[in-house]
Amino acid sequence: MYMMDTPLTITHILRRARNFFPNNEIVSRLADGIFRYTYKDMYERTLRLASVMSEFGVSRGDKVATLAWNDHRHLEAYFAMPVMGAIVHTVNMRLSPEHIIYILNHAEDKVLLFDESLLPIVEGVHEHLKTVKVFVMMTNKSSADLPQTSVKPLYAYEELLAGADPNFPLPDDLSENDPCGMCYTSATTGNPKGVIYTHRALFLHSMASGLADSLALSESDVVLPFVPMFHVNAWGIPYSCTMYGSKQVLPGPVPTPQTLLELYEQEKVTVSAGVPTIWLGMLQILDQFPGKYDTSSIRGLISGGAAAPRGMIKAFKERHNLTILHAYGMTETTPLALASRLKPHLEKKLTDDEKLDYAATQGLLVPGLEMKIVNEQGEVPWDGKTMGELWFRGPWIAGEYYKDERTKGTFVDGWLHTGDVATINEEGYVRIVDRTKDLVKSGGEWISSVDLENALMAHPAVLEAAVIGVPHPKWQERPLAFVVIKEAQKGKITKEEILEFITPQFAKWWIPDDVLFIDSIPKTTVGKFLKRSLREDYQNLYN
Repeated sequence: MYMMDTPLTITHILRRARNFFPNNEIVSRLADGIFRYTYKDMYERTLRLASVMSEFGVSRGDKVATLAWNDHRHLEAYFAMPVMGAIVHTVNMRLSPEHIIYILNHAEDKVLLFDESLLPIVEGVHEHLKTVKVFVMMTNKSSADLPQTSVKPLYAYEELLAGADPNFPLPDDLSENDPCGMCYTSATTGNPKGVIYTHRALFLHSMASGLADSLALSESDVVLPFVPMFHVNAWGIPYSCTMYGSKQVLPGPVPTPQTLLELYEQEKVTVSAGVPTIWLGMLQILDQFPGKYDTSSIRGLISGGAAAPRGMIKAFKERHNLTILHAYGMTETTPLALASRLKPHLEKKLTDDEKLDYAATQGLLVPGLEMKIVNEQGEVPWDGKTMGELWFRGPWIAGEYYKDERTKGTFVDGWLHTGDVATINEEGYVRIVDRTKDLVKSGGEWISSVDLENALMAHPAVLEAAVIGVPHPKWQERPLAFVVIKEAQKGKITKEEILEFITPQFAKWWIPDDVLFIDSIPKTTVGKFLKRSLREDYQNLYN
């Protein structure tokens, strides 16, 4: 043995934070105000929570579900289950009751931790849960003051922690390949699919997030993850921040772009993370109230979950001196896989417009992973034009879905087939062209809905845009655009003006046959455009 066989575990991350950053702050926005404490405090409370779970019969390999917003109690759950050898299973509270019931039963969770504000959701599903035997409300209230409810047995979080062991002995024989986290990803059809994360995967992912050419997280950062903690573990950011001792600012229940801007100013946030729809909303506020919010502390807004419009990236930089860092990942990649940092030699030689083109790509492969882009002819050339499906493999890439036959079509010969269509240029920058299901095939040729959407959203009057393929009797499919106009511009813009704006950028046959103005584009539970809903409503437009 040439090196020590030391396991890479979440326990190491937690102890590191206590030992090296005991007084660094964690700020949690709650319904009744701001709560502040330190990593030293968080360590003790995490051990108390692990002690409580042990008393409830949770043991190695058992799953504990959370239904909660981004706050300090949820952060404690992130660590308590892994360090005791159990699995923390974060559940999306925005899913339908049917899907929540399916997920909790399929995962076989033993305990459900939930925020007080989410009690109505729990009341709607608890009678259908087969394995959950204990419910814990994450609240300041004592058990005597809990609301009247049919959810039983119900315990009060703070009361449980107050009586728990702050020196709960953590197992010293955890393997880095033990499971420690679980998320479900929504499927195009059918039930959500479960992904299990190991200690090793989350540990290496956390280290990768600190690399200068990825997210560059460090102790000097003040990080606010707007992305929900139920969505791929808030993109792993809470684990990364704890590893590096970053100050964490958790935005709490029902946050809004205004909430973020207020916290940015108050806490001097340096890095924040969210999906493009959040940044579009924030851009509208910054444009509407110039100078109202101090964002000078921000060094980067991480955008992922969907392609960030080029026009949005440009507007943030030119009008507000804010940098959008484009990143890419998915539940199956833990999620960070690509990050769009500009190489130094490109920084020197490119024009500002060319730099913007690079910023709008999903970026370079993060060290530690492998990648292919493959079409019917094999691996595509690095020409920035030839399209193929994006494949990954690596130490934080999932190898299967949890107890799900859909594993067979997604994980093939050791590679994750993402379902995303992409190109790669001569410098190695990946650009997502579309999801395979969202490409429009017209007259035998492929049209990228993402490219059209980005062009539409570059129009100064457009807030949001989505493009779908609609069945056509002659051309197989034709692109149809849906546009949301900014409030101040409503009634002043015509569809002809919109189409005229994008026409110079595309071949004639790429231009949508029509533009429909709508009040809002339907979105998924994590803020992505829900094109499936649009396709269902407009599939018979030409028939």
